[in-house]
Amino acid sequence: MFRALIIGAPAAGKGTISSRIVKTFNLVHISSGDILRKNVTAKTELGKQVQKFIDSGNLVPDEVMTKCIFNELDNCADKNWLLDGFPRTVVQAEQLHAKQKLDAVINLIVPFDIIIERVKGRWVHPGSGRVYNTDFNPPKVPGKDDVTGENLVQRADDQPEMVQQRLDLYEKLTKPVLGFYCDKHLLTNFRGNTSDEIWPQVKQFLESKIK
Repeated sequence: MFRALIIGAPAAGKGTISSRIVKTFNLVHISSGDILRKNVTAKTELGKQVQKFIDSGNLVPDEVMTKCIFNELDNCADKNWLLDGFPRTVVQAEQLHAKQKLDAVINLIVPFDIIIERVKGRWVHPGSGRVYNTDFNPPKVPGKDDVTGENLVQRADDQPEMVQQRLDLYEKLTKPVLGFYCDKHLLTNFRGNTSDEIWPQVKQFLESKIK
């Protein structure tokens, strides 16, 4: 079995790279955001807990987030997978490491000024979280989701000042997690300004890892 984690700043192209990895190497994509949305929509007990934290504007606590992810990992015990959006803290990373050893941690590094410029053209489908960009990944019909045809929106937190705050927070929170995986000799960095620059590096790396 091959198990990997992908890490990247907001709007660094993590979604694009993840989708290419999953398609090319036939991995299951385990996304923390998708799992949370699925539980909330299905009104599971976990979903109800998550909704309370979202409604109050608080982050989902480690123990709730970990339970959501670990339930999904148990369902994929016999599959190769790519984990996306978890862990976000060292506590979560330690718990994951105790449960499931990873084979690789893929860290996408894109300059923050490039990310801020990129986000200006970003549109999101609220129901699914699908992300489009008018510059390099436009929807087939302007302003409409490719799958449902529903309207796309620009998020308030995609304004440049808010993006800078999110990037600063990401760097602060993620540095310890990256340090954790660096110490475990699992971390590999991939640098570029666009997903098309980064993808060949990631593809070559995974080809050497997945037999």
